[in-house]
Order: sequence, then C-alpha cells, then structure tokens
Amino acid sequence: MPTAKLEGSPALKTTVMFEGIRFSDALGAAAEHSLPNYFPYRFKKGEHDPTGKGKASIPYLINTDDDTLIRVLGNGDSPWSVMGNREDGYKLLHDSNPADAVDIRFEPLHDWMQDNTSDGFPIAQAGVSTHGDMMVINVAPGCEYFLNKVNGNSMRCTFCSYGAPDQRTAHLGQKAGQVTIPELTLARMREAMNAVTAETDIKHIYLVGGSLTDPEQEGERFLQLARAVQENNPKNIPVTLGSGALPEETLQQFYDERLVDAVCFNLEIWSEKLFSQVCPGKNNYVGYNEWIASLETAVGLWGRGRVYSAMVAGIELEPEHGMEWQEAAELAGQGVNDLCSRGIVPIYSLYYPVGGKERSDYQSRLRNFFEHLALNYRDVRKQHGLEIWDGFMCHRCAYMQLECDIDRTQA
Repeated sequence: MPTAKLEGSPALKTTVMFEGIRFSDALGAAAEHSLPNYFPYRFKKGEHDPTGKGKASIPYLINTDDDTLIRVLGNGDSPWSVMGNREDGYKLLHDSNPADAVDIRFEPLHDWMQDNTSDGFPIAQAGVSTHGDMMVINVAPGCEYFLNKVNGNSMRCTFCSYGAPDQRTAHLGQKAGQVTIPELTLARMREAMNAVTAETDIKHIYLVGGSLTDPEQEGERFLQLARAVQENNPKNIPVTLGSGALPEETLQQFYDERLVDAVCFNLEIWSEKLFSQVCPGKNNYVGYNEWIASLETAVGLWGRGRVYSAMVAGIELEPEHGMEWQEAAELAGQGVNDLCSRGIVPIYSLYYPVGGKERSDYQSRLRNFFEHLALNYRDVRKQHGLEIWDGFMCHRCAYMQLECDIDRTQA
C-alpha cells in the first residue's frame, strides 16, 4: 500500500502535529497572552530549562495566515521552533530551512477567560471553552464509565482522560448519580456564553459531557442543557449535540423541539471487536449495533450530512490490537465506506499513542495511517454525496482533524 502524501496547509499541519515544537523564549513568552495549553511543556533530560522547574506553560493553538488551526505539542526533539514577539509577530521555522519561516499567531487569551460571573465565579471554570470559532459547552465533564467495572474490567474508554465525577467537577455541581444540572451551573454557563459571543465571532456551538450508564438519563441531562443553551442563543448559532448514542424517543424529542441542528455520537473506532476493547462502557451499556442504529435514526431525522461520529485515528495501532498500519488503514477505510453509505459522516482526530510509543517506528506508522486515511476519505465522501456542514465544523475550529483543511485545499 503506497504511503499517502499531503500538500500545502494540511501537510504543514500534520507535520507540526506529529513532530511538535521545542521550547524557545518566544514560545514561553507567547504563553503569557495566549490560550493556555492543557499540557505544559516538559523539558527532556539535558534540555536547557530557563524555568528551572522542569516544565513551562505554552500556547495551545497556532493560527496560520490562511486560518489553519494547529494544536501545539511540546517536544524537545522537534526540529520546529518559534521566534519573534507579540509586537512584531511570530514565525514558525524548521531547522533545515529557517529562511522559509511561516508567519503565525497564537489563539489569544481572551478577556473573558480572566473575568468573573456576576456572583464572582471565574468564567474560565464555568464549563465553556473555545477553539477557533467553536464554543464547546461542557458543564458535566465527569464520566460515570470511570466509576464502573464489569468482571473486574474498567468501563472507561481506553484513550480517554475525562475522569470520574469527583472533586475536580465539584465547582460545576456535578455529582455521581445526579442527572439534573444545577440551575446555578446553568446560570453561570449563560453568562459565560454571553461573554464569549461578545468578544469572539462564534460559528458553532458543541454540547458535550461525560457519559451516564443509562442512555435515557443521559438524554434527560442533554435535553436540559440544550434547552438552556437555546434560550440563550439569540443569534441562532448552529448547535450540535455531542452526547452518547440516545434512544429513538429521546432523539425525536430533540428534533421536535428543534433543540439542535446536528448530532455527533462518537463511535470512536470501527469494528465490533475493537469497539468492545477500546470502548467497553459504550459497548456494555449501549452496544455496538445499537450505537450505529442510533446514528441511523438521527439521519432519518436531521438528514444526511447532519449526523457525525468522532473517531480516534490511530488507536488501532496500540500493541494490544496487533495491527500494522496497512491493516488498520484498510479496516478504517471499510468503516468510512459503511458509515458514509448510511449518511453518517465520521471525523478523524489524531491519537497520540501511549503503549505504541514502545516501538521505534510508532510515529511513522501512525503518520502513514493518518495521512492515507485522510486523503482517501475525501474521495469516499464525494462518492456518497456527503459534505461536512459548515454549521457543524470548519477549518477555523478543526485543530486535530484534517477533513475541512483538505476539503478547502482541494475545492
């Protein structure tokens, strides 16, 4: 199987996502006025550490001049670095050819992120965040799959870092076993939404949250959330439901009340075998075939091109699955064809390996898989007459996905 090749902005984005960026004074200084990265930069052994602490804050997202959005991965071995300053601008350069530096800017640290709600609560902790022109609302991030075991095995998805409802979610009022979102949490969320839209041109709203073991109860929680969001959405910004797969009656309720404009129920990975291994909770409490059936029900309501499933691109290459990249790409390609034939649009987010890093060729395998899948996927979507609706996602908010970038360059 030939290795796929990308060109232009998608190629730059993929390269930087894989190779990361090493620390520089400019990158450290940019963190002071940029959206902060969830993962601090960790200096490798022997690397110059101006902080003396072993780690440093770095920006989360890069914007290029053509509005390509790229997630920043800190890597002391990377040939990429950042130079410049806030006043004169920043450049991204490669050691092999610094003369071809790319003009960049960082996703800014918006004023609202440092402000408080009317009751003095930090808006940055109110369950609302942004990347590019997308606003993500997540007021119940704790996932109950983390609390449950079946036959001694955890029900959490193997790649997920959400975590259980615990002290980390206490500030949002989320408690294990409690379905209803506290009204105070929703009130703060509304203030946060208003602060974000006053400062940022938001084109998409995405509702997400941790899973409940009972899909009907999860539906009740998301109905409450969607109603609260739509009551506070005077500009009618498109809203996507990012819950787990829900029962048919619940989906009908979302549709009848016109609460969302699209849905994205994350199947995560193709094939029943891998689904049961990677997403044991989803498999146990919902089921693989039932998950796909829920997506198909949504297609019948919202139509082709309005129903999505986020997929974790590359988890197939973890060692326990025993797959080489060619086999994994073939299997994922089967999933692309099958889902698209049903009117369901999969979206592939790059997976950063854990166990797979034990292999010296882990990066080349993952990159071959990711590029091959991304390039071939667009042709499949075209064959099935599917486009990614710009109310759901666009290249200005897709920071670890390539579909919208490739669509734009090949349009």
